[in-house]
Amino acid sequence: MGVGGPTAMQADARDAVNRDIAVVGPVVVVLIWVILLLLLRSLVAATYLLGSVVLSFVSAVGLSVVIFQYALGHPGLGYQNVVWMFIFLAALGADYNILIISRVREEIRTRGLSGGVRAAVARTGGVVTSAGLILAGTFAVLTTFPLRDVFQLGFAVALGVLIDTFIVRALFVPSIVLLLRRWNWWPSRIGTTPVPVPVRVDESDAVTKIR
Repeated sequence: MGVGGPTAMQADARDAVNRDIAVVGPVVVVLIWVILLLLLRSLVAATYLLGSVVLSFVSAVGLSVVIFQYALGHPGLGYQNVVWMFIFLAALGADYNILIISRVREEIRTRGLSGGVRAAVARTGGVVTSAGLILAGTFAVLTTFPLRDVFQLGFAVALGVLIDTFIVRALFVPSIVLLLRRWNWWPSRIGTTPVPVPVRVDESDAVTKIR
């Protein structure tokens, strides 16, 4: 004996999505962690950067649910949108993490930890901010669609991108790097003491000074 109708179809679809989340979620998380580990060669950095990706996703889901339920009168966030949000925000977060931390590794070799983090954030900030604004604007266009699920997806992903760009990447990740100091790169080792940069003197200037 079977049960049909829209309600049964919705229940089956929700159950299927929940099963997909239970499989896709852990697989994506493990893959991102392995990629970060191979690129950064650091268990510590790979772990807290993965945590920052999850933080962006959870924050976006929570804020979206509050806005949809209490401000817009929606019953909640569509269950199918959660999967798409996770895929988009996880890919974005991993990409920005690699960009910023790779720059930090380069800068601290000559500038020390504090100076290296400041220089890395300053030099990548414009790129990350511009990319984040463009991506958020692209997804925000979906809010013009009359379909509620499409509206929710565009709004929630755009919100998650802005959280990731202006809070997680700009404040959270640099702060963790400064707090952990040399433990960021464990088990690898990277010197955090500024290395004197040799000053290049032009020969003509040297001859002039001698005369």
